[in-house]
Amino acid sequence: MVGRSVVTLDDLSTTEILDLLDKAHYIDGHRRQVAHTCDGRVLATLFYEPSTRTRLSFETAMLRLGGKVIGFAGAQLSSVTKGESISDTLKTVSNYVDVVAIRHPKEGAALVARQAASVPVINAGDGGHMHPTQTLADLATLRSRFGRITDLTIGLCGDLTFGRTVHSLIEALCRFGNVRFVLISPDELACPQYVLDRIEATPTCSYVETRDLAGAIGGLDVLYMTRVQKERFFNEDDYLRLRDTYILDEAKMALAKPDMAVLHPLPRVNEIAVEVDDDPRAAYFEQVRNGMLMRMALESSVVGDTLPGYESNEPRKVRV
Repeated sequence: MVGRSVVTLDDLSTTEILDLLDKAHYIDGHRRQVAHTCDGRVLATLFYEPSTRTRLSFETAMLRLGGKVIGFAGAQLSSVTKGESISDTLKTVSNYVDVVAIRHPKEGAALVARQAASVPVINAGDGGHMHPTQTLADLATLRSRFGRITDLTIGLCGDLTFGRTVHSLIEALCRFGNVRFVLISPDELACPQYVLDRIEATPTCSYVETRDLAGAIGGLDVLYMTRVQKERFFNEDDYLRLRDTYILDEAKMALAKPDMAVLHPLPRVNEIAVEVDDDPRAAYFEQVRNGMLMRMALESSVVGDTLPGYESNEPRKVRV
């Protein structure tokens, strides 16, 4: 993985994904040992749209590995306000840093960045397209909850049209296979056809579509909630009409399996009631921690720094 960019998880083999999961697990138990892994390294976080968790997670990951961080947290804080292109920004920043994390509202921006940069580029989300490091956090959370990332029935609920986290997760899980997807959304926010085609092209995966969260929740191992994203709508009336379609509360949780895991990429608005936070099945803040650990694993891997004491050929502690 040394020197390689990660725009989508297709840039990584399934073996490399599993190794990143193992590295993150190792890091979690060896925080002090890995604290100087990336001494002397610099990460640039180029965030052209607002972010809290993802940006801070990338930055904290590099700081915990001993490196440093530069960057900006909004297009208005960069030379894009003067008309500078993404390509020129990346050619410039590549002279300063060892790795770049970029978030941009336009699909394909991360690919443009990769083509222009002379250092590894990690996609931190490009429009409604892909969000590979969130997917790595999701996979790590599934592993920690179930000891596996296959042989699961996973419900994805809310904005399945613009939800890049949903698209990335489905794509990744299809590569491993043996997953049953339950796609829960209003008709206006249904999963794009290209995502459905990906599921259909995987012999061991299947899907059903429904509008009924309460009717579907009892059969799920995992419920992946998403918010209706105001920033993706051109018509505010449509957003207001759809934003409260699904709200997960104690009444709906009572219909679910006792070991079902609730995931959410955050931020939430009101699609998960605060009362659910105290339910042991709520795993969304666990996802936040796993996101930092996975980004530590990824950043150290692409710059080529070895985690002290980690052996990639160790017997795997959990199944796929």
